Amino acid sequence: MNLLETINDPAEIRHLSRPQLKQLADELRAFVIESVAQTGGHLSSNLGTVELTIALHNVFNTPEDRIVWDVGHQTYPHKILTGRRDQMHSLRQREGISGFPRRDESPYDTFGTAHSSTSISAALGMALAAKTKGEDRHAIAVIGDGAMTAGMAFEAMNNAGIHDDINLLVVLNDNDMSISPPVGALNRYLARLMSGQFYAAAKNVGKTVLPAPVRELAKRFEEHAKGMIVPATMFEEFGFNYIGPIDGHDLDSLIPTLQNLKNLKGPQFLHVVTKKGQGYKLAEVDPVLYHGPGKFDPAEGIKPVAAKKVTYTSVFGDWLCDMGAADKRLVGITPAMREGSGMVEFEQRFPDRYYDVGIAEQHAVTFAAGMACEGLKPVVAIYSTFLQRGYDQLIHDVALQNLDVTFALDRAGLVGADGATHAGNYDIAYLRCIPNMVVMAASDENECRQMLSTGFQYNGPAAVRYPRGSGIGAKVANTLETIPLGTGEVRREGKSIVILAFGTMVAPSLLAAEELDATVANMRFVKPLDVALLKRLAATHDVLVTVEEGSIMGGAGAAVAEAMAAEGIVKPLLNLGLPDQFIDHGDAGQLLAACGLDAKGIAASIRQRFSKDEPRLVVNNKQ
Repeated sequence: MNLLETINDPAEIRHLSRPQLKQLADELRAFVIESVAQTGGHLSSNLGTVELTIALHNVFNTPEDRIVWDVGHQTYPHKILTGRRDQMHSLRQREGISGFPRRDESPYDTFGTAHSSTSISAALGMALAAKTKGEDRHAIAVIGDGAMTAGMAFEAMNNAGIHDDINLLVVLNDNDMSISPPVGALNRYLARLMSGQFYAAAKNVGKTVLPAPVRELAKRFEEHAKGMIVPATMFEEFGFNYIGPIDGHDLDSLIPTLQNLKNLKGPQFLHVVTKKGQGYKLAEVDPVLYHGPGKFDPAEGIKPVAAKKVTYTSVFGDWLCDMGAADKRLVGITPAMREGSGMVEFEQRFPDRYYDVGIAEQHAVTFAAGMACEGLKPVVAIYSTFLQRGYDQLIHDVALQNLDVTFALDRAGLVGADGATHAGNYDIAYLRCIPNMVVMAASDENECRQMLSTGFQYNGPAAVRYPRGSGIGAKVANTLETIPLGTGEVRREGKSIVILAFGTMVAPSLLAAEELDATVANMRFVKPLDVALLKRLAATHDVLVTVEEGSIMGGAGAAVAEAMAAEGIVKPLLNLGLPDQFIDHGDAGQLLAACGLDAKGIAASIRQRFSKDEPRLVVNNKQ
């Protein structure tokens, strides 16, 4: 039996010797590689935090002491060491364990995370709650350098710095990366800290000074280290005691440092330098490729695969380049998701019109608004779930001023393995209520391209939502053709029943309609809704059904119900969509089927509803 197999909770880590801890790190890293190779998931970030995770659980009394992991991409070692080793085979699969920290999964997951830059705020809340309750416990926030670019992290530090009697430790896990290569002034600052002889000297300080008694620690750091680490002034001006940088893969530095910091009162800031992909050469060389791989052979690494269907992301990337060539006013903006958003080629072809603003969604939206004020035409490529973070800016800075900003909303609807935290289920509901907004939902790849052109040409704020991955395999025309604003189309003529389908639900609705002999309309626009088409179809059919891959509450179906009420249309209406609950991770197709949003489920819901007398307005809100 290897050492890892004997560890079922962190208390057992606290009894291990330093050589045993190093052995545990080796075994844990090997287990992470083997595990992710079987299930897919985040790899590079988890390999970078093996030693840090062991050190934190070794020094602190978890779960009594609270560890908050920012984003959570890096928590697989944490999950393995906190009693979930035997469940890792179910990672990110339906009814399996989450790829992110979840409070209902383990008492060691103290805060549910998946969006960045939340950890310091949450840990500060926990630290001050402990003080308020008279409890003696520590709160530790582990945050990456990429997440430090978001304003919320600095808001939290600004608040924390005035409390000199709390047990708060912020660990900056500095791996010189977010998901994409880093950007911004803060990164340049961190790079200066790490450069050349300075970094080497700093690491040596950690080894020579930190084993000393605590009362000597402060004095000797003042004399020896603090004078050398001049750039640390920024963090200290926030009221933090800054230590570092130290080597995040060196347990002989990490453990004594953490032990000493544990005995200090007030906000502490430990700067730890790690390497994404540490210990797996292929991931070290290309941490972006190994950020979130599917299943692979660890011995061979990720192999190129035969061309699959074109993804919506690549449709956007191609369109962006083509429209950028046709209109020099176009600028592309992404909040730290160049690869994920399909903007790599655009950056290469139009570097002067490409802006990666870091993980800073609020800033990204207002930054785009500023550009629009000057006559440029910004396109913001952002995941649906991340635009939620810039909602006030969307309303106040863009829509209120009716500025010409196009939002390309990737990962709309259910996203599968990343689960509820990353699902884009609410964009229709939160966008359509905003004046001046145009909201479109793409039914296939070619229509997505047409909608992007439509949104771009519209002189005001517009959003195009499209799902993760590939579509139905529609051939994409390399034109910049637009769709007439606010117009839907009838895709199938039938009898009695008309299905008003939005976006990805057009394809399964057509299959369901074959079974029911129903009419299907591809509505295309959520806002402005094609009311003329709605009135015509309502006049010639007995019942209406709306189908959308988004929340029923406030969604496209609700828009149809509102239009019917406004027009005095009295016909039975069934709204199908995502239920009023958060939907866990799993295979996206299986999840849609469970929500009744595959062809079989749509047909069954329609039969159930209209096979007998029912009230005129029914919302199907069951999973």
